Amino acid sequence: MLDVLQALGVGFVHVFAPANLAALFVGLLLGLLVAVLPGLTLVMGVVLALPFTYSMDVTPAIILLTAMYVAGTYAGAWTSILFHVPGEPIDVPMLWDGHAMARKGEAAKALGWTLTAALVGGLSAAVVMVLLAQPVARIALTFSTPEYFAILFFGLASVVSLGGSSLANALISLFAGLLIATVGVDDTYGAHRFTFGVPILSDGIDYLVVMVGAFGLGEVFVRMEQRFRSMPLMQSVDEVSTRLPTLREAAAVKGTYARGTLLGILIGLVPGAGATVASFLSYGVEAQYGRRKELMGSGIPEGIVAPQSAATSSVGGAMIPLMTMGIPGSGATAIILGAFLLHGLQPGPQVFETSREIVYAVFASIFVAVVGMCVIGYFAARYLVRVLELPEVIVSAYVVMCCILGAFAARNNITDVWLMVVFGVAGYLCERFRFPIAPMVLGVILGPLAETNFMTTMISFGNDWTVFFTRPISGTIMAIAILTIVYPVFRQYLRRR
Repeated sequence: MLDVLQALGVGFVHVFAPANLAALFVGLLLGLLVAVLPGLTLVMGVVLALPFTYSMDVTPAIILLTAMYVAGTYAGAWTSILFHVPGEPIDVPMLWDGHAMARKGEAAKALGWTLTAALVGGLSAAVVMVLLAQPVARIALTFSTPEYFAILFFGLASVVSLGGSSLANALISLFAGLLIATVGVDDTYGAHRFTFGVPILSDGIDYLVVMVGAFGLGEVFVRMEQRFRSMPLMQSVDEVSTRLPTLREAAAVKGTYARGTLLGILIGLVPGAGATVASFLSYGVEAQYGRRKELMGSGIPEGIVAPQSAATSSVGGAMIPLMTMGIPGSGATAIILGAFLLHGLQPGPQVFETSREIVYAVFASIFVAVVGMCVIGYFAARYLVRVLELPEVIVSAYVVMCCILGAFAARNNITDVWLMVVFGVAGYLCERFRFPIAPMVLGVILGPLAETNFMTTMISFGNDWTVFFTRPISGTIMAIAILTIVYPVFRQYLRRR
């Protein structure tokens, strides 16, 4: 424990270095701005920021993206409460009690409850993250390639939670991502796959191009189809303020704080779940088992604290599998994994030995980001929500510009820009026909890692595929992964009968 605290202390020293602190501040501002804009999602914002971290050192780059991730789980609640416009899917539950409280003339109080829930949830999850990361990493160090493949297979199996109501659509999207990941030269045998004689495809399709196109440009195409229609604001931005609850008021809902935070951490640990699942599930648990469950939806603090504490605490939970095993716990951490890989760093148990200072600098940055986010939110909410007064078509034009720059910067090749446009169209079609985009991106990122570990295992164990099931740890993980896929199918079958 002492060595963990010492490493965390060194991490705080690194965070307060001028370059890292500036990156954190910029990340917080960008995350808050992205969250209050209904046309931009948290994942899309992190994707758009990723290309601008190319020239940065790994520590400030990851700190910037992580700060965006943290802030993005918070600021969207402002627009839900004040204007009945959810900035993110995360913030939809905030419409039911947050906006109801605002309609009672207590908008400032609703913003105060949101702030304290984000602070308590974020800091509690950060503490749990620091305490669990080292033990989980030590266990992971005993893993060999069969265990790593099993973990990656489990990460890919988490597509069930990313697919919404249709498992079939999620699997199709995942397999499309895995197919995209095979383009290029095979790492094991050096064979060209699906290159069609195009030189740029020999290096494969960069996952950054897929992410920027599918999430960024695809969303712009969707908004274009909707003719950039935005809901009218129901409250003037000049009337925005925040009033914190008293200690007695906060103590009255301490159970809600605890339940929301714990659920957020646990859901964050599940690969592919993320803040949206945490927010909805926490609200649902409070509505079923809370002390004042019959009043949920009428504008009570519990309906604000539950989803917000869960959403923010899910960040700390999602960082644990990312840092210890290289498995993204959410869409945003999948992008952060991409940032690690872009800077030549593979998250996993070894990173605690080889890049310990970077790991704990990132951990420390989450503590600072949560506090900084709340401070900025308290004083600057009135000014940040003014971006809602910008025409959405202007915001979308800026998004397109960032997409083009990001795609070109990947390899300084105009072909990547055209590929980005292709994936933008693919992202639009996915949204149009209700195919989730996240599984495709998950397949593009995790596919090559899974293939490498699978091929290495086959070479090491004489092509004996049963090794994945006969070794205790890998067998257990594979069984859980298979159950993760089979159970929803079985449940749907029972419902149809």
